[in-house]
Amino acid sequence: MTTDYFAGDTRTNHERMLAGDLYISDDPAIIEAQKSAVRSVAQFQAAYDADPESSQTVARELFGSLDETAFVRAPVYVDYGSQITIGPRTFVNMGLTALDVAPISIGADCQIGPHVQLLTPTHPVDPQPRRDKLEAAKPITIGDNVWLGGGVIVCPGVTIGENSVVGAGSVVTKDIPANVVAVGNPARVIRENI
Repeated sequence: MTTDYFAGDTRTNHERMLAGDLYISDDPAIIEAQKSAVRSVAQFQAAYDADPESSQTVARELFGSLDETAFVRAPVYVDYGSQITIGPRTFVNMGLTALDVAPISIGADCQIGPHVQLLTPTHPVDPQPRRDKLEAAKPITIGDNVWLGGGVIVCPGVTIGENSVVGAGSVVTKDIPANVVAVGNPARVIRENI
């Protein structure tokens, strides 16, 4: 017996996704947006290979908002790109994976190390809804002047406060306050950073 998870909900799965509610990713609008992102990522990579400086014009078409003073190194991997904002003077090193099912906001003057993962998608813990392909997402917010070391993983729904540093390889499962250094798996505050 199949459960109708959306009984009485007339929204499309794409509309549910954008609202941050449970959805199934079989919606044609979702599939087309993902295909478009794959094309945009390929265009950015090709432009970066030809000229890293001028490639930033192409990157501004990939992301929802990329300040003209920010710089992103290729390669990058995104679900959509359109739900990612990157603030002034921020530097994003190579290999960023930003799964932007929900919004991802990166502030001003940030340093994003190589191979950082910003992961907004969530899946049910209960086995049957997960088997039925339900998923959702929670936004990620990176405050101004944050440094994420290489290989940091930021989990769904996390906010990292301004001026904080997250050590290389850390897994951030909960909010990190402003003005601290956090390390580990799961990431824990080890000292203030004033």
